[in-house]
Amino acid sequence: MTPIRHIVFDIGRVLIHYDPELPFSRLIPDSTERQRFFAEVCTHEWNLEQDRGRSWQDAEDHLIASHPNHADNIRSFRRHWHEMVPHAYEDSVAIMEGLIDAGHDVTMLTNFAVDTLAEARERFAFLSRPRGVTISGEVGLIKPDRAIYDLHAETFGLAPEATLFIDDSPKNVDGAIAAGWHSVLFQNAKTLEQDLERFGISR
Repeated sequence: MTPIRHIVFDIGRVLIHYDPELPFSRLIPDSTERQRFFAEVCTHEWNLEQDRGRSWQDAEDHLIASHPNHADNIRSFRRHWHEMVPHAYEDSVAIMEGLIDAGHDVTMLTNFAVDTLAEARERFAFLSRPRGVTISGEVGLIKPDRAIYDLHAETFGLAPEATLFIDDSPKNVDGAIAAGWHSVLFQNAKTLEQDLERFGISR
């Protein structure tokens, strides 16, 4: 196997916690109503379009036109976004920073809206430590589309066969593998340590 020379981290649910339930458990206290809201109104697919580059204003206008009775809660998704990312995963961050300090080439590849990632980078200084980041909302591409992996490799001069990608989504892991990368599914810091060891990566 070609030695790993490039390590690429996802951000959400790998380095920082993300959970839309956190503010909405207060905004929509009834759990059945809240789950219906996420299943039928502010769905994962709707939010993914902001990760692809759609503005929040367009996203809100589009949804409010179809669900006028939910207008306030629709606007609350962006308004209370900061509550959805309450903390970093310190053990994962320590691994990433240890890899950087040991001289490994570390970058990030993330599905994220441009403005919310800018907010996250203001709050979490470690997000500025890797050599760079490809942001889906900035480039108009999204994981697991092959094009975003190819773009990241081209932008940062990565050899796909020497690249290891770390992501919490099985689909995104599969997308990286289809692009010729190595990839592991993030579960927790302990399993990540084991995966890095398996690939012969020390810090």
